[in-house]
Amino acid sequence: MGPQPKRKISSGRRDRRRSHDALVPNTLVQCSNCNEMRLMHKVCPSCGYYKGREVIKVQKG
Repeated sequence: MGPQPKRKISSGRRDRRRSHDALVPNTLVQCSNCNEMRLMHKVCPSCGYYKGREVIKVQKG
């Protein structure tokens, strides 16, 4: 059997350690070219534009 803790970890200490574990929703912004919702700082998947210029060619169809 391995070593055991000498003292119980208090609930406050445990909860402070877990304070950064919360999930946060992804932030969506509106594309300036096609007005579709996209992730921040990413190329728009529907039109292929980022910061007002075409980065990738997107096939329609």
